[in-house]
Amino acid sequence: MEETIFKGLMIASLTLVLTALAGMILIMLIKGAPALTLSMIMETPRGGYYLGKEGGIANAIVGSLYLSFGASIIAFLLSLPMAFALQKDYSGRQFARFTRLVLDVLWGVPSIVYGAFGFVVMVYFGIRASLLGGIIVLTLLMLPIMVRSMDEVIRMIPAELKEVSIALGATKLETTFAVIFRQGLPGIVTAVLLAFGRGIGDAASILFTAGYTDYIPRSLYDPVASLPLAVFFQIGTPIPEVQGRAYASALILLFIVLIVCVASRLLARRFSRKIIR
Repeated sequence: MEETIFKGLMIASLTLVLTALAGMILIMLIKGAPALTLSMIMETPRGGYYLGKEGGIANAIVGSLYLSFGASIIAFLLSLPMAFALQKDYSGRQFARFTRLVLDVLWGVPSIVYGAFGFVVMVYFGIRASLLGGIIVLTLLMLPIMVRSMDEVIRMIPAELKEVSIALGATKLETTFAVIFRQGLPGIVTAVLLAFGRGIGDAASILFTAGYTDYIPRSLYDPVASLPLAVFFQIGTPIPEVQGRAYASALILLFIVLIVCVASRLLARRFSRKIIR
């Protein structure tokens, strides 16, 4: 009886999630597809674009990719050694427990708090809203997500693999990179994807730190546009044509995330062929 009840609850939960996802995609397609054109993807905004005139959101597409990929690379380079450092081979149990608690708190902090913190720091150092500022704040936003996700993946790796590697004469460092990293690579890729999805879809943290511009940035010190802010600015106008472009922008953002998801799954499947289960 209990098994039947919980099975029914699981099926109901899964149905609810899939229905919400399908509804969201359907709404984006119905309202955004008619406004989605090649010129919208390939061109930058011209004068009066947000009033319904010609142009596109190439600046926001490129800007979002700059921000999210830049922050993902930096966050990955910082998160991987931090995740390994939290393991019992390198740190004490109390230190690791406290660090995980801090990271869990940081994971739950609203993104607008990261944006406000980044803005205060930028004002103090005299840095204006720019691509560099947006990347730094997004890195801070992604860092706890990546570290905790990688940490959980590494902790699930069988301890016997480490013991065998050390018994064969490998050092801790060699075991970490030759055995643990390779064994946990599919999960590490998933952790990066999870953080990337959070970063590319976030608007609050970059609202004051990255700024907004109708141009594609040429340096780290130029302001940069992003798709979430493009959706925000367009959906708030009373012009139906511009609102349609907002849904088209959201559809493009959803498509980018979908491409990254599929690519990461293919990579994870390829890496999983040599994983010991």
